[in-house]
Amino acid sequence: MKKWDLSAAGQLGLSEEGLQAAWSPLDKAIEQGLIPGGVALIGRRGHAAAYAAGHAFMSEEHSIPASVDTIYDCASLTKVVVTLALMLILMDRGQVRLVDPVAQHLPAFGAAGKEEITIGQLLAHTSGLPAHRDLYSHGWTPQQIHEEICAMELDCPPGTRCVYSCLGYIILGHIIRQQFGRPLDEAAWSEVLQPLGMTASRYNPPPEWKPRIAATEYDAALGGYRWGFVHDENAHALGGAAGNAGLFSTASDLLRYARMWLALAGSAGGAASYIDGAADASLSCTGPGGFPESLLLSREAVKEALRSHTLDIPGAHRGLGWVLRGDPADVTGEGLSPLSFGHTGFTGTSLWIDPEQDLTLILLTNRVHYGRGNSIAALRRQFHEAAVAAIQN
Repeated sequence: MKKWDLSAAGQLGLSEEGLQAAWSPLDKAIEQGLIPGGVALIGRRGHAAAYAAGHAFMSEEHSIPASVDTIYDCASLTKVVVTLALMLILMDRGQVRLVDPVAQHLPAFGAAGKEEITIGQLLAHTSGLPAHRDLYSHGWTPQQIHEEICAMELDCPPGTRCVYSCLGYIILGHIIRQQFGRPLDEAAWSEVLQPLGMTASRYNPPPEWKPRIAATEYDAALGGYRWGFVHDENAHALGGAAGNAGLFSTASDLLRYARMWLALAGSAGGAASYIDGAADASLSCTGPGGFPESLLLSREAVKEALRSHTLDIPGAHRGLGWVLRGDPADVTGEGLSPLSFGHTGFTGTSLWIDPEQDLTLILLTNRVHYGRGNSIAALRRQFHEAAVAAIQN
């Protein structure tokens, strides 16, 4: 196990005992055989502390320890780190609007009664599209996959239910490619990852990164682990870069992204860390344009993303992309404020942000290394609760 503290507990406003206790849920999950290893990060007041334990890869022949620099398959964190960010950038530039029918930008999508579905409904998972379909086992090209989704019938009328749909985000990725005039991975790099200094984040990471990447699931068809390429089968069929999945990243890179949201969502500490990298220059997000020009998004776009877009749907509480406090997919546990928001990823990842407490909580694991059966919902909640309990001031 390896601990990495960018700053003392006091600089985070946490007790030393509380900070140590915050790492315990990760250790216990490893001991219980739920996950092979992982990284937990707590960010606050422009400072951060992270902890790595267990392994990024395990086999009978050898194993690779997890470190705070291990690169993880983010799975559905891609939806909020890449797809949402790029769509909000397009909104700020006036190229798309939330109320635009998807068919306005992708005419084929209007088939089978989908002509009135809006961009906003895709982002908020209220389009009525199915949650998932096997798009990978047929040998289809990316174009054929997009055509298949465009031809699909709805599971329910738009705006009547909140159904978490990877299919909607695949379509958003296609629209992003059209609007930027270049592949999704190139748009992600030039518009989001590079400006924020997220240099260890990529779609389709280069082969030389493989020793730093946590392996995901054993694939009998491959005769080995999915390692260094996306775990999600549909995203893999789309070439590894899709709107629903495919991003690889580290805890410190995701912290850079979170700090931007803290700055724009009204956290004084988040803004301070964004402006001057108060704790550590390597984690400063300040770009060449300074503050606020270096921020990728407008405050108006962030405000729109963080309000509930499911008020008319009983039980649901989702923004654009983000899971809001009280949604069935909310794994915050006790202690995070009503303003908190976040997202999870199927491979075992999560990112949660609380502007009221100037708090970022990142948990990266490769839980599917042991197969898909183990749930880490309790681990996520326990980590969040322990981190909040550690706050002194």
